[in-house]
Amino acid sequence: MYRFLVVIEKTDTGFSAYSPDLPGCIATGLTREETEKNMHEAIEFHIHGLLEDHLSVPESSSFAEFMAVA
Repeated sequence: MYRFLVVIEKTDTGFSAYSPDLPGCIATGLTREETEKNMHEAIEFHIHGLLEDHLSVPESSSFAEFMAVA
C-alpha cells in the first residue's frame, strides 16, 4: 500500500488537489468529496502507469502541519 500527502484547495469553481510527491498528478471536482474521489483515482492511475513503464513509485517524503500565528 502506498500513502501520499494530498493538498486540497478551494477554487472559484470548486476544489483542486495535488500531491507534492507525485508531480503532475492532479484532480478537480465541484465538491471536496468529489475531488478526494477523483484524486484517489488519479493516484491509482499514476502509480499503475509508473509500474507499467517499469519505473519506481516515489516514496512519500512530504508532510503538512498547521501553525497558529497570533
